[in-house]
Amino acid sequence: MLHIDGSMGEGGGQILRSSLGLSLVTGTPCRISNIRARRKKPGLLRQHLTAVRAATEIGKAEVTGAHVGSSELVFEPTAIAGGEYSFAIGTAGSATLVLQAVLPALLRADGPTLLAIEGGTHNPMAPPFDFLEQCFFPLLRRMGVTIEAQLVRPGFYPAGGGRVLVEVEPCEKLAPIELLERGELIRRRARAWVAHLPKEIARREVKQMQKQLNWDRDCFEIVEIDDSLGPGNLVAIELHYEHVDEVVTSFGEKRRPATAVVKQAIDEYREYTAADVPVGQHLTDQLLIPLALAGGGRFRCVRPTPHTLTNIAVIETFLPVRFRIDKQDRHRFEISASGEG
Repeated sequence: MLHIDGSMGEGGGQILRSSLGLSLVTGTPCRISNIRARRKKPGLLRQHLTAVRAATEIGKAEVTGAHVGSSELVFEPTAIAGGEYSFAIGTAGSATLVLQAVLPALLRADGPTLLAIEGGTHNPMAPPFDFLEQCFFPLLRRMGVTIEAQLVRPGFYPAGGGRVLVEVEPCEKLAPIELLERGELIRRRARAWVAHLPKEIARREVKQMQKQLNWDRDCFEIVEIDDSLGPGNLVAIELHYEHVDEVVTSFGEKRRPATAVVKQAIDEYREYTAADVPVGQHLTDQLLIPLALAGGGRFRCVRPTPHTLTNIAVIETFLPVRFRIDKQDRHRFEISASGEG
């Protein structure tokens, strides 16, 4: 049984999610201790318990320690079963992060899977659904994965209540991918979303983005959401290149001015474009496990975060694969994987 120390590196929930997914894929039992030890509220929260429950059902696993606040979990999978599954977090906890925990296993299931997850689909501490749909899933398809996803209903913090449907076919072997250049810019768009909030909020955000981006006016859009359970606000900058897409988001909060919401998105957008690499910091994290399962591949990215480095350490514990990080200049890095997959 592998022992994973949840306090290593950045010490967050990614260690748990990657460990669950890779335990399922490899059939390796694991004990995860010091879960989320470096967070303000350490231990398992509702969102993490939903990921554990999903992994347990899909992997027909035996698990101990699965309760709110638990700092240690023992997880012993037996077989990965496709089929229809539905999981509800019950809070605004991220539905996309629950998907992240079990998606590697669904690629090795004994049949197709239809997965429904209810919770937060757009919140500040997780990849929004739009990021997965536009940036990550197309690259999985390029590696040979058949996956379709639908946002049935958006869910914002703190109400949650969003719903995502994902269909995945088993994929016996992923093809390595090389992503070294963005290619030409095809189109770009900046949007301000409001749900059950005054449209004037979105107007102010669009005005700020127009002022700072200096793009054509038809690149900007206001999106009004009327089917969410609670209020929400975000801005999204979408860049579509020949070989990759990037989506940068920033979320509105009470007493947070439009200038601050827009500034966060603009800063990340400028960092990404200045680096002149195809892969941003969030897509870097998403690509690591697919590259490891493929047994190879490489991509150029912005500076790896502690989150990325921790995820690499977990992956290398489970799989006979090694990652290499080469610094090309202070903005540009290249990450490559090699091994058996």
